[in-house]
Amino acid sequence: MHTTSHNNTSAAPALIIGAGIAGIATAIRLAAAGHPVTVLEAQESFGGKMHQLTLPGGYRFDGGPSLFTLPHLVDELFRLAGRTPADYFRYERLDPITHYFFADGARVTAWADEAKFAQEVENKLGTPAAEVRQFLAQSGKSYRATEGTFLHKSLHKASTYLSPEVLKAVAALPQLGLLSTMHQRHARAFPKDPRLVQLFDRFATYNGSDPYQAPATLSLIPHLEHGIGAYYPEGGIYAIAQSLVRLAEELGVQFRYNEPVEEILVENGRVIGVRTAQAQYRAALVISNMDVVPTYCKLLPTQPAPERTLGQPRSSSALIFYWGVGTEFPELGVHNIFFSEDYKQEFDAIFQQKTISPDPTVYVNITSKKTPEDAPAGHENWFVMVNVPHDQGQDWPSLVDQTRAAVLARVSRVLGRDVAPLLRAEHVWDPPGIAQRTSSFGGALYGSSSNNMLAAFLRHPNFARQLPGLYFCGGSVHPGGGIPLCLLSARIVADLVAQAG
Repeated sequence: MHTTSHNNTSAAPALIIGAGIAGIATAIRLAAAGHPVTVLEAQESFGGKMHQLTLPGGYRFDGGPSLFTLPHLVDELFRLAGRTPADYFRYERLDPITHYFFADGARVTAWADEAKFAQEVENKLGTPAAEVRQFLAQSGKSYRATEGTFLHKSLHKASTYLSPEVLKAVAALPQLGLLSTMHQRHARAFPKDPRLVQLFDRFATYNGSDPYQAPATLSLIPHLEHGIGAYYPEGGIYAIAQSLVRLAEELGVQFRYNEPVEEILVENGRVIGVRTAQAQYRAALVISNMDVVPTYCKLLPTQPAPERTLGQPRSSSALIFYWGVGTEFPELGVHNIFFSEDYKQEFDAIFQQKTISPDPTVYVNITSKKTPEDAPAGHENWFVMVNVPHDQGQDWPSLVDQTRAAVLARVSRVLGRDVAPLLRAEHVWDPPGIAQRTSSFGGALYGSSSNNMLAAFLRHPNFARQLPGLYFCGGSVHPGGGIPLCLLSARIVADLVAQAG
């Protein structure tokens, strides 16, 4: 058992509800600061949405997230514990990042190098490379101006607004375009090519939002990929969770699986622990990595819930087909996008009509391109995802059938080969299944959507205002969903706990 210089046994014990990536990262940070930590997880294993599955015939899949950016946030956890990150976890920068297939037959390769990508756009779509470079530079500027405030700190503490970073962010607000939408910003940047607008609009889906409603501020998201880089972890995304659990256990964190928390215990207006079917655990520090809606509705039945926050519109969900494919497609890479013809209609279907467009954009992630053992020789493992509304009682069996047919038709048409007869194994994950497995309200992948100007401020804070000792991490609270933001939520929680002393 390793120990670190951070350990001081006087720190209060902490209980964490849920072993998703944010729960694991919070456990590491608190254990490194000397807290005895127990993590209670309802499922049989760790990872939350970041799980893995295998299908008959030898196909392995990452179950949920498939894109990895800001890898330094993972490395930071190993360094915090006095470890060398590469002893536990390795990754490479992806180049190219994504293969784009447009409805009109155009194809664009998103190279990691910004200048090379801009030149590719000029060659394939006709928009001058200089305009693409200018747009990406602006995206990077917006990111650097705001990350210190909007991503690294609680937006719900007065002290945040007294820091120099906030003054920098406020100065940048006019150019961030808070009053226009992502789509408007992209249409202004590229007035002659709706395909390029569609390419950049797609980044709204990184937090489950609609580019026709989400603020132009989110145009900083492309910088994560094109400015900082997209990465591939050795062994796939699940390796992130595996390596972090190994580190947490070395730091003395106890993981208890198949033990769902039934109630957060409150006495005299403060948290005193949790109850499961197996036991009661006492601790003055409780951190929920569970979606904030079921945390209040199920685990705090006697406490007033922040109705306005919990009532925020939900993000989109996903319909995922895991397909074992009995051949290889050399024209595909790790990340592939097959765009729909009418993007506006697709987002209207998701967010207005609460259904799936008959012509959806299709994302295909193939980890066997990098990890050949994820599929038998000469085969591929396709993680095929379509953005869909969260579950509100839609007829999912018929939507799944219709969408499966539409996906196969689009991909087969683009690749010039009928994919259906090549399928050797299949598994489907729909929004009710996502909700059931991950306790995400309605299967919404990112908690609330970012479809309005103040969405960042309306997300639930990382602490409970009325209940001292209760904190929140994960995709349903500040700063949002996706691997990097979940890791940042853990950092914010650890900082708040340290400040509370």
